[in-house]
Amino acid sequence: MKKEEANDNNKIKNNKGKNNIKNIEKNNKPMSKKEIKKQEKQKRKQEKKERRKKSKAWKIWKLILLILIVSLLIFIGKFTYKVIKNGGGLQGFLATAVGHDQYTLKDLDKIKFLVIGISGCEEDYKLADTIMLCSYDPKTQKASLLSIPRDTYVGKNKEKASASYKINAVYRNGENIEGMVESIEDIVGLEIDNYIIVDTNALIEVVDTIGGVEFDVPIDMKYDDATQNLHINLKAGYQKLNGQQAEWLVRFRHNNDGTTYSQEYGDNDIGRMRTQREFIEATLKQTLKPENIFNITKMAQIAFRNINTNMTFETVKDYIPYAVNFKTENLQTGTLPGTPELANGVWIYTVNKKQTAQLIDELFVNQSQEEIDEQNNEVNTQTNTTDTTTVTNKTEEIRIELLNGTGKSTTLTKVTNLLKENGYNVVKTGNTKTTKKTSIINKTNQPTKTTTKLKELLKVGTISEKADNSKVDYTIIIGQDYNK
Repeated sequence: MKKEEANDNNKIKNNKGKNNIKNIEKNNKPMSKKEIKKQEKQKRKQEKKERRKKSKAWKIWKLILLILIVSLLIFIGKFTYKVIKNGGGLQGFLATAVGHDQYTLKDLDKIKFLVIGISGCEEDYKLADTIMLCSYDPKTQKASLLSIPRDTYVGKNKEKASASYKINAVYRNGENIEGMVESIEDIVGLEIDNYIIVDTNALIEVVDTIGGVEFDVPIDMKYDDATQNLHINLKAGYQKLNGQQAEWLVRFRHNNDGTTYSQEYGDNDIGRMRTQREFIEATLKQTLKPENIFNITKMAQIAFRNINTNMTFETVKDYIPYAVNFKTENLQTGTLPGTPELANGVWIYTVNKKQTAQLIDELFVNQSQEEIDEQNNEVNTQTNTTDTTTVTNKTEEIRIELLNGTGKSTTLTKVTNLLKENGYNVVKTGNTKTTKKTSIINKTNQPTKTTTKLKELLKVGTISEKADNSKVDYTIIIGQDYNK
């Protein structure tokens, strides 16, 4: 029985195999011409359908692309128009980017802020090493900077003077910044809403980021303080300073042997503050160069790490677009008038209130009003004539000491004649060591307007203040940058 079933199964398999062979032969049978044409027609129809789909999709994409291009062009056109309205150039671009319009600048007030430079080897204890009151007017592109000696006395009774009543001691490692601001407000008679605390590390990083700063170091500097891990070693002369050397420069007061800046330059803290101001000017010149716009991200990171301020981002961003056009020639500087003296065994700096009020008025109050008057053309011809006559008469009373630092005797003669021709009283001339830059030293707290006119006449010159008992109003040291 089983044998018969096996034979039947084999017969079924053989029949299936024969049928498969027949089907294969049938499938491999050549197609007729009619079948071939039918297949080709179906293929062409399918290809045509695919082309129509692609064509329709491309038309849609072209429309979308066209809309995007037109929208982009409209945006660029509007943006460019706003850039032009906002002053054009980098200023216009940045102003437009932060959402300003042509009316924003008109509504921006002059901003005042206190800058406190701190330093120290310990992270949890920093000293207020540098104190400056600053202002910036975006409308006139004018700025003022007043150095405040860190030994400025803020106590009531000098007979009981102690180091704790010096302005830098009020800072208390940042714990009493409000008290420090209030003390300075009492001294200068101005309201100060903003402060910026800058760690020395910021200066080091910024200088390195912008590739160093060219500066004329006024004297050889050699000082060591192991307690602060501070070791200053700089040679006098024009050179490119890196970040570390920049820190040495602005922190230097005197050498290991006690020698310091010359009397002409401004000794001890007065000379130190002058160097700080001039180095800030040099750093600003380098930082504000167009190529450094590419370092703006690095600058922001440096600021985030090393700056503490009560100014909001909204406030800062409003001034940045206009600050890029600032020129250091528009920076007016000065030192808080006063006298260093020994009181109760402590060296302090006593403020001259009368001279301070005059200087504050010139740097931060009247200067702004005069510039607004000029900007709005509110001063008529008659007033201008009167002002010119007054200034001319005053120049005859201004006594000038002229020192030649160019190494060329003919330059001294030229500058002497120039000053005399313009009504100045040159009472003393002489030679001094060769120097790169011209210096105009205001020795009797002459008005800022008078000093500025003197600089405009020479067309060069770094302005500084050094009140003393000198018999001259100005000492002018002609440097090699004088080209007349």
